[in-house]
Parts: sequence; C-alpha cells; structure tokens
Amino acid sequence: MNINNILVVSPMFIELKTLIEKENLHNNFRFKSEEEMSQDDIGWADALVTFNLKSEYDYSHVKWVHSLGAGVDRFLYQKDWNEEVLLTRTICSFGQRIAEYCLSYILKDLQFHDEFQVLKQQKKWLPKTPKLLNEQKVMIYGTGEIGQAAARILSGLGMEVYGVSLSGRAKEDFKEVLTVDSHFPLLMGMDYIINTLPLTEQTALFFNEPIFKQLSKTGFINVGRGASISEEALLKAIEDNHVSFAVLDVFTQEPLPKDNPLWNHPRVYVTPHISAVTTPEEGVACFLETLKNLEENKPLPNKVDCRRGY
Repeated sequence: MNINNILVVSPMFIELKTLIEKENLHNNFRFKSEEEMSQDDIGWADALVTFNLKSEYDYSHVKWVHSLGAGVDRFLYQKDWNEEVLLTRTICSFGQRIAEYCLSYILKDLQFHDEFQVLKQQKKWLPKTPKLLNEQKVMIYGTGEIGQAAARILSGLGMEVYGVSLSGRAKEDFKEVLTVDSHFPLLMGMDYIINTLPLTEQTALFFNEPIFKQLSKTGFINVGRGASISEEALLKAIEDNHVSFAVLDVFTQEPLPKDNPLWNHPRVYVTPHISAVTTPEEGVACFLETLKNLEENKPLPNKVDCRRGY
C-alpha cells in the first residue's frame, strides 16, 4: 500500500509529533488535536492515526486507519465500515498493565485492606488471616492478547484461571477455555470474574442478571468496555451478595456522570479508564512498526477483522 500523507489526531499530538519527527520518515505528516482537525485534513490524508472517528466527517478517501488504542469499538460498533479501508490497532503493554491492575484489587480483597482500615479507625485489634492467591479461581472473559497476559500473570502466581471466548479454543495459561454457551455451570465456583471482552453486537450488555445470578460473593472487575454490563443488574447483584464488590474502569458514558449511583456505592470501585493507557512512546512504536510492515508488504499482527469487531 502506498502511504504518502498521514494525519495524526490525538490529545497528545505534540508528544507524538516530537517522537515521529525524530525518525525522519519519507512520509508527509500533519499533527492535529481533535478540535483542530478539519475535512480538508482528512481529504489530504492517505492514512489516519487516531483514537476515534467523528461522524460529521467523510473518511472515504482514507486508505488506512490506525487506532491508538487497543479497542476499536469507537470505529466499528453500530457503525458501517468500508471493508476496503484497512483498520489496525495498537498492541503494546496493555496486557501487562491490565493484569497488574486486576491483581492489585484481588490482593486488596484477599489481604482485607478495607476491613483493616475500618478497624484502624475504630482502634480495634482484631486479627484476620489473609487468603492465598493459590486458593482462588478466576474466570477471564476474552482470551485475546489482553486476556492471555492476565492469565499468564495470575496463573503464574498460583491462581486457577478459566477463560471464556466465542470459539472455546484452548489457550496457554488457562486451565480450561469455555464458550459463551457452556460457561454457566462453572460460575458458582469462581472467586473473581474479569471482563476483557471487546464491545461488539454480541457482547453489548453481556453481563446481565442471568450471569450475575450464577455468582456467589464473587469479585467482578471490568476492564473491557462499559457497555458490556448492565449497571442496574450489577448493582442488584451486589445488594443480593451475588457480587461481593465491583471494580469498574470503563463505562458506557465517560466521564461517568456525577448522578450515577455507582459513585456512591461502598462496594463499587471507580477508576477513570486508566487500566491500560497508551503512552506516546508505545503508541508511536506500534504505529511505526505497522507502517513499516505495511510498506514492506509484511503480515500485520494487529490487523482488525472488521466483521468480527476485533
């Protein structure tokens, strides 16, 4: 593919510009903020590097779109995509970051951090024996790159890790991988649930009352997409003790509105979509590698299957 003009649109466009210009590439670049971007810029570009597409613009001239994030639902979910346009995504340390994020909350739970903090405030000395990681079972929804990284780290620390995917195909570091149609019988025995699923037509509101009812005092961690869960069903599951606590890093609407009840629930932890942040250095490294592979007609491991949505 012949790529001459590349438009980079991002809140961190200045940092990206500094890093990319050091490479002295033969391509022509324009670096813009989302507010500064115009239809003229898009019409000029052969390729667009960005986090999302704005609906008011015509992108028909663009040959290649590269997502600066791992997820591509902002490009594909409930949208018509021209399959002649190549779509790639960023692959970097997301799996490691998300695994460590999840591990921090699992350890916090097993070590009774919240309980001991309350006892400290009450000046009460009441010993309680922390639980061990190698006694815990976790089910990870999504067995792609991020899910596999989480499975590798958690299983390496002794946890019994199960996976759920559309295919149910076996993957390394998972004790067993089940399909979305066969995972229900194991849910009752899980200590933790981690969602890493992309947002597609199949995964929207996937975590709803039927799934939550199968759980028993289970910790729920969502690092996939906010629209994958029913917030109403989750809150009910917490009140009914099907879910012991929820850690939510992603939401259907971001920033999370101030009147959303998740903010005030004592057993819900809210973080502002920080479990897997694209750093300028990692974003540029993946983009440059993809550009090189594209110009040299090499395989693209980060190419998106636009029909499947990931």
